[in-house]
Amino acid sequence: MSDRSHRAPAAARRRRLPLRYLLPSLLLVAVIAMLMLRGYVHSEILADHRIRPEAATDKVPEKILDGGPVIDTRGGRETSRSIGEHQLVLTFDDGPDPEWTPKVLDVLKKHDAHAVFFVTGTMASRHPDLVRRMVDEGHEVGLHTFNHPDLSYQSKKRIDWELSQNQLALEGAAGVRTSLFRPPYSSFADAMDDASWPVTKYIGSRGYITVVNNTDSEDWKRPGVDEIIRRATPKGGKGAIVLMHDSGGNRSQTVAALDRFLPELQGSGYKFANLTEALGMPGAHTPVSGLELWKGKAWVYAVEASDNITGVLVVGLAVIGVLVMSRFGLMLVLSGVHARRVRRKGFAWGRPITEPVSVLVPAFNEAKCIENTVRSLMLSEHPIEVVVIDDGSTDGTARIVENMRLPGVRVVRQHNAGKPAALNRGLANARFDLVVMMDGDTVFEPATVRELVQPFGDPSVGAVAGNAKVGNRDSLIGAWQHIEYVMGFNLDRRMYDILRCMPTIPGAVGAFRRSALERVGGMSDDTLAEDTDVTMALHRDGWRVVYAEKARAWTEAPETVQQLWSQRYRWSYGTMQAIWKHRRALVDKGPSGRFGRVGLPLVSLFMVLAPLLAPLIDIFLIYGLVFGPTEKTVGAWFGVLALQAVCAAYAFRLDKERMTHLISLPLQQLLYRQLMYVVLLQSWITALTGGRLRWQKLRRTGVVGVGLGGRVPHQRSTSVSGDERRPVA
Repeated sequence: MSDRSHRAPAAARRRRLPLRYLLPSLLLVAVIAMLMLRGYVHSEILADHRIRPEAATDKVPEKILDGGPVIDTRGGRETSRSIGEHQLVLTFDDGPDPEWTPKVLDVLKKHDAHAVFFVTGTMASRHPDLVRRMVDEGHEVGLHTFNHPDLSYQSKKRIDWELSQNQLALEGAAGVRTSLFRPPYSSFADAMDDASWPVTKYIGSRGYITVVNNTDSEDWKRPGVDEIIRRATPKGGKGAIVLMHDSGGNRSQTVAALDRFLPELQGSGYKFANLTEALGMPGAHTPVSGLELWKGKAWVYAVEASDNITGVLVVGLAVIGVLVMSRFGLMLVLSGVHARRVRRKGFAWGRPITEPVSVLVPAFNEAKCIENTVRSLMLSEHPIEVVVIDDGSTDGTARIVENMRLPGVRVVRQHNAGKPAALNRGLANARFDLVVMMDGDTVFEPATVRELVQPFGDPSVGAVAGNAKVGNRDSLIGAWQHIEYVMGFNLDRRMYDILRCMPTIPGAVGAFRRSALERVGGMSDDTLAEDTDVTMALHRDGWRVVYAEKARAWTEAPETVQQLWSQRYRWSYGTMQAIWKHRRALVDKGPSGRFGRVGLPLVSLFMVLAPLLAPLIDIFLIYGLVFGPTEKTVGAWFGVLALQAVCAAYAFRLDKERMTHLISLPLQQLLYRQLMYVVLLQSWITALTGGRLRWQKLRRTGVVGVGLGGRVPHQRSTSVSGDERRPVA
């Protein structure tokens, strides 16, 4: 075979590898993009609240300072116009507001009056339906910038951006462009100064008429309805452009004043018209079509989507907050109850268990680890037989065990059929009624088997979960998993033990009553999490499943992100399969129903939903750091971290572990959640698309040694092939 043919499959694998991350990554990027858009539209990052103080006016033409409130600098002109007698142009700034703008529109419609609404791009983008209503009901709409900054502080590029984005929102909302513009923080024409005049001239060069006012209701001060009416009423029948607001705060006084102001002045002969109508000018609106219209609509739809998605994410954040607090509260309380129970003086499960135990060790290509595993078992303080089931290894795993020639150790060979089949083969070859199961990369302490089987003194106990620990915890990934094992798994197991709904007997260290396994049909290959599957089956059959904290086992955790991903992918997908397989427990009666209505919801919430939503904590941390409120966001995030640290410290104390590894907890929370998000999301995708995973084998290094003292005798072992049983020599 040519080198090219060897290289092609490897290259194809390299090309395919990123695809497993593609959809979760795209979803994460899309969520972040929607949050960024929301922050952008809600003016939480681009807003500039500086207001320039008054400046000199020597560069402003006198005719502008002494002229009317409508300033036209288009095409190099420097003219201004005023409103004729007995004509009022009502103008409303800063909207549209979802609460007050509809009320203002209702009053205007009630009294058959028109007005000009100077809308900001942020508000128009968020409430396009109100802008459409303004146009449909005959009002004029003008620009008030996108983010409401004082334009005298801004560059021409920023001014262009403010105008174009404001127009884009207007086009998307109502399908029109406008030629009217009002600068934020503007006042009367005689307030024009050397800082604002150049901006007004530049605005005119972009095709806009600048509209200020000559009558200010000062409704933003909320001085009372009577005072608003008094200030808005011109003297001696003069015409005016009246400044009011339909957004920016409580506008109830504005609405109430408007409902009196309109009929009173209409009765005095005043007409409330649009600006261009009052001036006898062409209309301010120009319909848009084609690409410009679709760009505007796309913008409005994107903003609407960002608000809706953010709303959903906020609900998700609330859910994860409740789940996190509930889980931590339950763990702290119930793990304390568990610790006091097992340490209570005179506590015993029943009669001491002294009879021999069968230890099953399924192994597939464990050449680097299997010797340490078997030698650790030879130091056991409890009488055992060891059955190593070689599941079609190609690295000489079985031969290594056979060459060790240890007493009480048998090797059973089979063609590669997966871990459940290997365990069932071992169960068929086991001699004793109590069966301990462990992984081929795990090391037991001398007391592990003895501690693991003592709960069987209670005849209602069908299975026992041991205390799995990370042996290779010196690397950063290993330290993170060490925290997870001590806090996330073992503290959980104490809680589930008290609630009598332990979801999983860990494959690394667990014990079973043979009769209990036989009643549920042994280890099933229906799911990829055979340990979770069989544990749920035992609960449904009425057996009690408990946790033996002193039955410690040291396992080799994945040392790369790829290996960790593969392992957790199988775990999470297998857990989802097991939940689905046992879903009928929700409506069952008896022990099955009890587990279904207590255990399944807890497992679904804490092991499937919570990790899937957990990245929201960090996503909103980033959002808060960028858009604010920064202090509250950082405080909330550190509050959650502090609560996790308390739980972790308590778990480490219960397990008598050193606290130094908790130094990496903040980094673990930032990065680990994202990995679990990818894993769980990919598991959901696999489940929904009907995919199926194989039993994925992790690459082992054999770094977890016996290290428990004592010397292991080297004696002959006996090999068993197929179903044949041979006596131990």
